[in-house]
Amino acid sequence: MKKPPQDHTHAFELPPALSFCPIAIARSPYKERFGTPRQASVTAESRDGAVLTGSIELLPHVHADALRSLDGFDYVWAIYVFHLNRDASRWPTLVKPPRDPKVQHGVLATRSPHRPNPIGLSALRITRVVGRVIEVSGIDLLDGTPILDLKPYVPYADAFPSARAGWVDAADAREDER
Repeated sequence: MKKPPQDHTHAFELPPALSFCPIAIARSPYKERFGTPRQASVTAESRDGAVLTGSIELLPHVHADALRSLDGFDYVWAIYVFHLNRDASRWPTLVKPPRDPKVQHGVLATRSPHRPNPIGLSALRITRVVGRVIEVSGIDLLDGTPILDLKPYVPYADAFPSARAGWVDAADAREDER
């Protein structure tokens, strides 16, 4: 017999605020924003123009067993806080991203660190998992960045090679024309 549909959502209201506790901290060679890669896979304009290594270290309240089996993955998604953004209540609605600096785009159509909620996402290459530490390459986080969560990168669910990229595709096309 098929279970009848149920609605478990109507009795709950959206909370006015949410609170999260970091589970880890990033250890990175980057100590300032200038020269830090804008994306984990984009290092050409970074301080050294090279893929640098770093690590994600679990905080004491998270048991090392939480990393069990992660070493079988090539990448991990790190969900983190832009902790050096001073006043998160004052975020721009329009920004000029480095990839298309002559055109304003809605902040939610970009990866600007200045957002309504200063949360970032990076796919970091796992080089090794040792105890409570994930060693990664291609890190694009500042040293001391609080990590809210980690999720394994799963290609069948996380990769969409033929997906459109909106204004990024258009900016790339304009660049190719030059």
